[in-house]
Amino acid sequence: MNTILEKTKDFVFNLLKEKLPGTFVYHNYTHTTRVVKSVQEIIDNTPSLTDQEKEILLLAGWLHDTGYTVAIENHEEHSMKIAKEFLESQQVEKNTTEQVLKCIKATTFSVKPETLLEKIIKDADCSHFAKDYYEETSELLRQELKLHNIADYTYQEWLDENIKVLSQKHQYFCDYAIKNWNPIKNENYTNLLNKKIKANKRKNREVLKAKLKNESPERGIQSLYRITLRNHLKLSDIADTKANILLSVNAIIVTVIISGLGSKVDNPSNSFLIVPTVILMLFSMASIIGAILSTRPNVTSGEFDKKDVLEKKVNVLFFGNFHKMPYDDFTWAIGETIKEREDIYESLNKDLFSLGVVLNRKYKLLRITYTIFMIGIISSVIAYVIAFSNI
Repeated sequence: MNTILEKTKDFVFNLLKEKLPGTFVYHNYTHTTRVVKSVQEIIDNTPSLTDQEKEILLLAGWLHDTGYTVAIENHEEHSMKIAKEFLESQQVEKNTTEQVLKCIKATTFSVKPETLLEKIIKDADCSHFAKDYYEETSELLRQELKLHNIADYTYQEWLDENIKVLSQKHQYFCDYAIKNWNPIKNENYTNLLNKKIKANKRKNREVLKAKLKNESPERGIQSLYRITLRNHLKLSDIADTKANILLSVNAIIVTVIISGLGSKVDNPSNSFLIVPTVILMLFSMASIIGAILSTRPNVTSGEFDKKDVLEKKVNVLFFGNFHKMPYDDFTWAIGETIKEREDIYESLNKDLFSLGVVLNRKYKLLRITYTIFMIGIISSVIAYVIAFSNI
């Protein structure tokens, strides 16, 4: 690299470092180095270029986006002004400077290049269309437009815009780019089309899903029944757990009374323990009976006739109503129930109502049993205190 190119590289690096805002996530030093690299790639594969033309192209590659340090709008014009001032300060000959400015002007997207140098620099500036990092640079450009409040594309909109640019607005001009970059650009274009197809399929599925959800209120109704039934079953489990606690505690109390206090009560000197012990035993037995009753299952007939089904007097979903029936009669009853949506909901209503009745019975018995247990403990403690105080 000759002296002017080294100075230009340092100048651009320092200029972008000091004056380019961080919101330029695409048009920054990384993009500039990629363009210069692409320029060099074309130069290495275009033997007809002179040394002066190679220098012009590399200078234009380094300086073509410096105008972003001034403004986004008409940044090519600002880049040309910065390039001219810099090259003149470096005493670059006038013809070279003019050619560099023309190349920078050619990087304007809407400008069609005329000379070979203009074609090369324009192709290099758009080389990312034919690179494996195309998607990365494309996303950075979308974010940059958003950060500068120029445009806020959605994913689908940006996909459409990229497809439009690659298929309608962009083309390569120099022989090397047409031969080597165009096929890769077409691959990237095909990938975009595939993504659009997938995005459209996903969008159609989401639209259909939303449509079905709006048109079918059953989903919400089913969720209501499912959650309510699950909550009732949890409450039933809680009631059974509470009953088991009562059974365990009172079984231990009875065991202790029989094994520990039984022998002491037989002794005449311990006769004062008889009354409080009997009180504790009676209340413990009452608690055990109450706990058993709260968990005691009801025995049902286990069968129903066709008249009950047709008149909707029976819940065919509850096992207690069909466990003694022949399989054929049961499947007929299920078939009759699921014919109409209203019949299904009616069966769920009956199931839910039955669970509620059972829960009410369980919790009433548990409340009574816990009350008996509490009274028994208090009474027996008071009785023991009185008995020991009278010794």
